[in-house]
Amino acid sequence: MKKQVNILASSILSAALLLSPAVSHAKLPFSFGSSDEVPSLAPMLEKTTPAVVNISVAGSREVKQNVPDAFRYFFGPRTPRQYKQEQPFKGLGSGVIIDADEGYVVTNNHVVDEADEILITLKDGRRFPAKKLGSDKESDIALLQIEADNLTEVRLADSDQLRVGDFAVAIGNPFGLGQTVTSGIISALGRSGLNIEGYEDFIQTDAAINRGNSGGALVDLKGQLIGINTAIIGPGGGNVGIGFAIPANMMKNLVDQIIQYGEVKRGHLGITGQPITPDLKKAMKLETNKGAFIQQVMKDSAAEEAGLKPGDVITSINGKKINSFFELRAKIGTIGAGKTLKIGIIRDGDEKTVTATLKEPQGGAMSAKHLHPAFEGVQLDNGKTGDGDKGIEVVDINKRSIAARYGLQEGDVIVAVNRTRVTDLKELRKVLRNTKGLLVLNIIRENTALFIQLR
Repeated sequence: MKKQVNILASSILSAALLLSPAVSHAKLPFSFGSSDEVPSLAPMLEKTTPAVVNISVAGSREVKQNVPDAFRYFFGPRTPRQYKQEQPFKGLGSGVIIDADEGYVVTNNHVVDEADEILITLKDGRRFPAKKLGSDKESDIALLQIEADNLTEVRLADSDQLRVGDFAVAIGNPFGLGQTVTSGIISALGRSGLNIEGYEDFIQTDAAINRGNSGGALVDLKGQLIGINTAIIGPGGGNVGIGFAIPANMMKNLVDQIIQYGEVKRGHLGITGQPITPDLKKAMKLETNKGAFIQQVMKDSAAEEAGLKPGDVITSINGKKINSFFELRAKIGTIGAGKTLKIGIIRDGDEKTVTATLKEPQGGAMSAKHLHPAFEGVQLDNGKTGDGDKGIEVVDINKRSIAARYGLQEGDVIVAVNRTRVTDLKELRKVLRNTKGLLVLNIIRENTALFIQLR
């Protein structure tokens, strides 16, 4: 470059220039104006930041407190050991618009958990109440929806292509200050075993993440979403350069399930196992330090049907390397049931590839009460009529429920709502979202068509 650029060493812009002096200006993800200007991420952020929102929540949660022994002695031995109290709370967080047309906003489950009111503020100052479509506590993902025009969505990157050292930019609402941007790099990939969540496969970054950043965006220099900021390690509760984000691919798998089913339907492979330790490697004479060692294969499981055996080492899923059993557990646990995977293994020193179709967990039907109040006490799942037509099957129903009183029965298959054809839970959700008042269900019951009205 003709002109020496002097910027602080901590700036990722300086690092980009120093590491890649031969890169032409046209290919850089930031802009040059006049010869006196330094490079800037502002053009990218101007397009990306409108897709990141501030979230404020309010609600009440049940708090339990122990009754002191002195009070129990005074009031008698039958005095409860604990008493419960409803305590109001308020909270702040961040979210990311991933679908502008549908108004879908992704955030962390812990940001909106137990909230009675969710209010989303856009960068332009507009505010909208949000509806929670579904969430998954184990992976800490929640999907919200707002009704608004002229929204900006963020594009999703392939987070499986990330490398340690790639630049990263965090966007969120730390400490309720308002939208804030920080920068850093990808410090590590596949972080697990932190006991932060049930399913952990984190991106680690040194981009500053603080309280309130939860649910915000971690983007690359193209402005593409690579992760959802989730947690930090900080003894004082502040940033020390160790933050964690849920990979975009993992988030998308979960969100797709919530959109279709209203909840996460985990895929089950059906194995138990452990990481490869030096002792295990020596005892089993393994030739690899990375992968997931299979200890047991469950009967009638997807793993058994795929031909997996105890002693196998799983090294990849769909061509993506697996470094540990924790990483395998997180990937399998967030891929939807019914998905078919190519699983790379090492067996007796030989590399093989098997195909497995993940099974649904037992009792995989979803509660339908969040779809419409009239479905309180009803369990639904995708199904078919006796003639093979797709629909939504009533797999269980409380006989005292409103729907049962109006005539809905177990085994009924819903094929239309208010004369709109529905073939699966995703379509049913979409129809009910735009329907108010009376519901007229077209039911197929033992090859007989009938209509049931629900209010």
